[in-house]
Amino acid sequence: MMPSVRIRDTELAMERRGDGPLVLWGHGLMQSRANENTRRLWTIADDVVAAGFEFVRYDARGHGKSSGTADPTVYQWSSLANDALDLHSELSGEPVVLAGASMGAATMLHAAVRQPTAARALVLVIPPTAWDTRAGQRELYENSASFVRAKGKDRYVQAVQKLPVIPILAEYPEYRLLPPDISEELLPFVLEGAAASDLPPIGALRSLDIPSLILAWDTDPGHPVSTAETLHRTLPRSTLRVAQTVADIRGWGGEVVEFLRSL
Repeated sequence: MMPSVRIRDTELAMERRGDGPLVLWGHGLMQSRANENTRRLWTIADDVVAAGFEFVRYDARGHGKSSGTADPTVYQWSSLANDALDLHSELSGEPVVLAGASMGAATMLHAAVRQPTAARALVLVIPPTAWDTRAGQRELYENSASFVRAKGKDRYVQAVQKLPVIPILAEYPEYRLLPPDISEELLPFVLEGAAASDLPPIGALRSLDIPSLILAWDTDPGHPVSTAETLHRTLPRSTLRVAQTVADIRGWGGEVVEFLRSL
């Protein structure tokens, strides 16, 4: 058991489950291991462990129980990739499966581009807006950071929770937008880091000649199918699955296990 690990200037809270080939997982923006446990929208971790793999999750810098600093540059996806690679070095000297959702998927893509020898394969769940579709999301995060500074985290949460649920999740009664698992002090800096982020350039992604599974869902402008489709066209050895219903999302654990067993 390794509840945390020191990565340069930050203490990353983490957990290890299972035995077997290693899967390193990163969560989404403003989320955490605790938020993933509460939401239970997918059961990828449980399914992967039950299938005979080791699953390692960690709270990203500034999120959950991991420490952070008041510097937006350290929350950019390209910077968070350094944390993932340093954690990989602590855990294993061998290539592992780099996996994650949203910001976590972006982080692992940057990590794989930067250090291809670390990645045995990729699992990319709901990849976020990128490239040509990124401008609106960038503005949203910048405005959100300003709102938190002016009105506070509680008012921000109240405002966001009034927004409509994306259509694919309307049939999932347990779904609710959880408050950001980030302190009020750090939240604006994390949002500004996300605003300044993007996926790696298309040309760099073409060099990732490793098996890649892309899991997208429909009707979510923050995680558009167009990003997943571009990744699928770009990554040389990728498989794309697009969920149309909550039942499809519930099946993602099985999709990941089948992919892992094929490696």
